Amino acid sequence: MKVTIERNSLLKTLGHVQSVVERRNTIPILSNVMMEADGDTVAMTATDLDIAIVEKTPAVVIQSGSTTVPAHTLFDIVRKLPDGSEVELTLEENDRLVVKAGRSRFTLACLDKEDFPIMSDGDLPHRFEVASAELKRLVDKARFAISTEETRYYLNGIYMHVANTEDGSVLRAVATDGHRLAQVDQEVPEGAVGMPGIIIPRKTVGEVRKLIDEVDGTIDVSLSDTKIRFSFDGAVITSKLIDGTFPDYSRVIPEGNDKMLEMDCRIFAESVDRVSTISSDKTRSVKLSLGQDTLTLSVTSPDSGTATEELAASYSSDGFEIGFNSRYLMDILSQVEGETVQVLLADPSAPTVVKDVLDDAVLYVLMPMRV
Repeated sequence: MKVTIERNSLLKTLGHVQSVVERRNTIPILSNVMMEADGDTVAMTATDLDIAIVEKTPAVVIQSGSTTVPAHTLFDIVRKLPDGSEVELTLEENDRLVVKAGRSRFTLACLDKEDFPIMSDGDLPHRFEVASAELKRLVDKARFAISTEETRYYLNGIYMHVANTEDGSVLRAVATDGHRLAQVDQEVPEGAVGMPGIIIPRKTVGEVRKLIDEVDGTIDVSLSDTKIRFSFDGAVITSKLIDGTFPDYSRVIPEGNDKMLEMDCRIFAESVDRVSTISSDKTRSVKLSLGQDTLTLSVTSPDSGTATEELAASYSSDGFEIGFNSRYLMDILSQVEGETVQVLLADPSAPTVVKDVLDDAVLYVLMPMRV
């Protein structure tokens, strides 16, 4: 194998595939990326056995061939090469890959490509296309609420399914960690109507999100009960799905919250950020005191002192106090695109609903804290 690739093109592709490779591997071959040179492209494949990515990059292929090479090492080498340089990759007979660029020369040990595990797609009967902007919206507005608690593995991803509403069917993405919940709806793409409810793992969501920004058109999505495949321009991500049952999230979305607070979202978020500066790391709690067209934020820390800030707001119900985790509250407010945020409350111990006035297809639920 002998190929020449422009450094920036190689770096971009390696950047995508190497992030799938785990830093610590008990199986040596999983630390490698498989390179296959043929025609006028080099295809690079990486996997951790749960997710696999294949991406092609244009190249001048002098001699076709294939091998596997340490992913992170090759990425670091290419990253440190001069911008715009031509990188020559040559596989020698002793299973060594020689990397040349200008006056730099590196020799890397390779492993037999026959040992590289290939993830089979299997039968993926459900297939549809989704606009990159729509998939980006679904991912961005839901993924911050994904749980990181490994014991509740079925919450370690985004639950995607077709839901029936009063206005018809929608493609819905839901994520929750038990403290907050994000629900995002959009039109059902053609071909998605009969799809099963699936849980896309957190790592897969992250890898897909990195590639979305580089696609202007549509993304092909194919899935079954156990696997999902995202096809981009020149890149394909295949992943196992989480084998578990997502809880009935509709039971935690309150419908009788009759106290409505409306205010400028940016001002609200900045105020929460300011007063939470002195909160202790363990609780991070902020107290909201609601009165007639006013909202007072306060934080009390045994170590640091107190902070209060009063804001103008639209509120006409009975006054009361409620506490929230400030970081969770700011995470939700950062997703609101409209100028005005709507907060629907019931009592200090009941779940609170947060809505974006500009986008009624998005809904957030936040559990209160004792303060």
